[in-house]
Amino acid sequence: MDYGTYVAHVRGDGRRLAEVASGGLADDVPSCPGWTVRDLVSHVAEVYEHKIACTLLQQAPDPWPPEWPADRDPVEWLSDAHGRLLEMFDRSEPTTPSATWWPPDQTVGFWARRMAHETAVHRADAELAAGTPTPIDADLATDGVDEILHIMLAGDWSEAPEDAAKGQRTAVSTGGRTWNVELSREAVTVTEGDGAHDAAVEGDPSDVVLWLWGRAGDDRVTRSGDAEALRVLRARLVLATQ
Repeated sequence: MDYGTYVAHVRGDGRRLAEVASGGLADDVPSCPGWTVRDLVSHVAEVYEHKIACTLLQQAPDPWPPEWPADRDPVEWLSDAHGRLLEMFDRSEPTTPSATWWPPDQTVGFWARRMAHETAVHRADAELAAGTPTPIDADLATDGVDEILHIMLAGDWSEAPEDAAKGQRTAVSTGGRTWNVELSREAVTVTEGDGAHDAAVEGDPSDVVLWLWGRAGDDRVTRSGDAEALRVLRARLVLATQ
């Protein structure tokens, strides 16, 4: 997906999030146990503030977070931060430098992609709280599967070794694409394309990306194969998405 498309999704899903949230700030968010909609909205506003600061400062802001005004209306804060984030994207190019936590990509383009997915998932959270869930755009959701697997999940896990991970391979398929996730004790490797696997997860793009993020139950996707491979994958995903 291109930069402009990511920004358009941030714009649309951010507005929808604010709209839904304004109707029930005290409601519980079933996909985020322990959070109310107020907590959810404040979290997203703070995330937006952080990305703006990373770009303005050209380094991660430290200390973070600052002391926000205690009496600030969370929906007004979200709308304000959302507007300033969009202004930053509009005056930037995808290659404009920005400090990110992903060493290979230190650009505003990284944040446009990340914020498109952050906003879409939390918009879904708000809609679940309101009882009006709608799917994530299929192309965005497919890209979101790629993001979570390659950027959040793949890599060195030596600081959180998993003895039950013994090379199991799980195929994740949606949107006409398949990712192969290999789970070893101290690493996760992700490749794309058909291949031998021990387990599989597939379904509609929105359902698969929400399942990966722990926002959709097992009944929303089709799972098959080795139950232990699926269990270890889920455990890794929980840590990767904290």
